[in-house]
Amino acid sequence: MKTTEKISGIQLSLLVFSFIAPTLILVAPSLMEKIARQDAWLTIFPGALIAALNVWIMIILSNRYPGQTITQYSTQIIGKWPGKFLGCYFLYYWLNFDFIILNQHIQFINTVFLIRTPSVIVSLTLALICGIAVYMGIEAIARCNESLALLIFTLLIPLLFLMLAESDPERLRPVLSKGVVPVLQATVFPLAYLTQFIILGWLLPFLNQPKKATTFSFISLLIISGLFCITILPLIMMFGPLTKKLAFPVLSVIQYIGIEGSFERLEAFAVAIWVMGCFIKVSITFFIICISIAHLFNLKSYRNFVVPLTILSVIGSVSIFVNYSTELASYLRNTYPSYAFFTHFILPLFLLIIDTIKRRWKKSVP
Repeated sequence: MKTTEKISGIQLSLLVFSFIAPTLILVAPSLMEKIARQDAWLTIFPGALIAALNVWIMIILSNRYPGQTITQYSTQIIGKWPGKFLGCYFLYYWLNFDFIILNQHIQFINTVFLIRTPSVIVSLTLALICGIAVYMGIEAIARCNESLALLIFTLLIPLLFLMLAESDPERLRPVLSKGVVPVLQATVFPLAYLTQFIILGWLLPFLNQPKKATTFSFISLLIISGLFCITILPLIMMFGPLTKKLAFPVLSVIQYIGIEGSFERLEAFAVAIWVMGCFIKVSITFFIICISIAHLFNLKSYRNFVVPLTILSVIGSVSIFVNYSTELASYLRNTYPSYAFFTHFILPLFLLIIDTIKRRWKKSVP
């Protein structure tokens, strides 16, 4: 499959930001606080270091196989059929990921905004818009995201300042009261999101300036990590131990500010941030799934799969869990972190190690 679609370095950086940041900020804090408690904010530092290694791995692989996605160069690294099998695994992973994100979207919207709206309607409206965006191509998604990412910043930054006004720094003490082990254990939760830089394996081939991939990728990581750190700090300083009991802690903070402050119904800002982030996240996931299918079966166009995928996504999102709240929370807490770390980090690392050994072996053979 050949394509002339291209995105700029800034667009790549903003796409990665919108893909990772909103769900990381709105979902991860409560999971981290259950283990690390008031030290949950410290998990961002080891998490960012491993995420930086994840970015480096994806860029090295992309530089070695320019113009190819991870689905394509996997067959060159580990062989045709093992590579196809790995490509099928990635396809399965992203389909499951797609269902989970849409299911989270259903739960968030039904909790905050449209309580009595049927789940299938909530899922269908987002999936349709995302399907249209993917059919238009990655360039269209990237251009749309330029405005959406700016809006996310515009809505989020003032909220952070309002949160600081209600914060009590004493709730951050004592620091490391139970040592560094709980912090390292809780790091698995932000890592599950920060290592989503694996999407570079499908986006970098569309970058119009491949030499700037490293710069813009690490800029994204720096912005996401910094924003997450300055978000979780006020959360702990406001709610302390209550943070772990909240499904969407940032939403609870915004609702609290809306009651106590000068403004009302500020949770609409959280809904806007969530919907914009989910739109980009689901659109990119759709895009990855479609081009993965095209590359696996050597097809000319990925657009033929957009409509079937949209229908399948809606069905999967409303049927993946019987009890949305408890089963989704259990999945995000117990299953997703290790599953994501294996897929996002271990598998690309495995490919890089195999490729490096093969290259050195070829050089050593006369």
